[in-house]
Amino acid sequence: MTAPAAGDDRRPPTVVLCGLGTAQADLLISNAEISERLGVADDWISSRTGIVERRRVDAGTSTADLAVRAATAALTSAGTHSADVVILATATPDHRMPGTAPEVAARLGLHSIPAFDIAAACTGLPYALQVAKGFVADGAARRVLVITVDRLSHLTDPEDRTTAALFGDGGAAIVVRRGQPGEPGVVGPVVLGADGWHADALVVPHGQFMRMRGREVFQHAVTRMSQAAEQAAAAAGWSLGDVDRFVPHQANARITKAVGRRLDLDGGRVLDNIAHLGNTSAASILFTLAHAASNGALRPGHRVLLAAFGAGLTWGATTLTWPDVPCVAEQSDRSHQLEAAR
Repeated sequence: MTAPAAGDDRRPPTVVLCGLGTAQADLLISNAEISERLGVADDWISSRTGIVERRRVDAGTSTADLAVRAATAALTSAGTHSADVVILATATPDHRMPGTAPEVAARLGLHSIPAFDIAAACTGLPYALQVAKGFVADGAARRVLVITVDRLSHLTDPEDRTTAALFGDGGAAIVVRRGQPGEPGVVGPVVLGADGWHADALVVPHGQFMRMRGREVFQHAVTRMSQAAEQAAAAAGWSLGDVDRFVPHQANARITKAVGRRLDLDGGRVLDNIAHLGNTSAASILFTLAHAASNGALRPGHRVLLAAFGAGLTWGATTLTWPDVPCVAEQSDRSHQLEAAR
């Protein structure tokens, strides 16, 4: 075999994050509204979850609506109107069939390209990133739009103390493009896993509300996210000491703290954005990244470790060096009207 000439980089292409956008749900729901219904004190919720308020959609807002808003913001951030593939990570598609992604692509003006859903619950982002990397690696795409959207409020029993206060609705999206190793924003190796033997720990039975065995899910979440994070860092050639920012799925503030302690990452390196959004499922990591980038907690050059855990049970983790990209936050006309009325 002939060795590559000096300066000839024949390593396979990778994906680079080049755009980030978010779309919050319109209705602000405080703990007081939920605690009164559940018959508990206001601080009972915040002390157990870290959540003060969450945003939820009204009855007229679909998953596709949130996805289009988030995707439009991400494409604006990336300075483009096009993509070669649309991947929508959601546990709440608008129909059992067809998938929601084709409608979203059509509404974005992205015609005749692959568009499909991924159902990995709160682990949707790392699963979608691995698929995006595959499209880029084999030359089938140069730019992929990854959208993470969930509106779990309509699957949550308002009388269930285990889940009623946890979930918020929202959408977030990224654009990734073909790039070269070493670029800022390169997505590192992705670690994925699943354990269907414990699928009934967090489940939405057909025609029913969500059911969760909280203690069991807590233990699995801490263990699996910690293990996946360690594996992803090692696969990227990092030690945990190299990590500038750790962004776990925002399931519960107590889970976030427990994972941080297990990985021996001090509080300043662990990003937490659950207080005012609740658990936004697949979108939570991107919401947290966008918020941290906007307030200066996350800066270009930071080494970032991501980890997620969700129903299935599923888990995943990956790394990237944060690039200099604008984060675009989109609000609907309805949201502007509500804010003005407050």
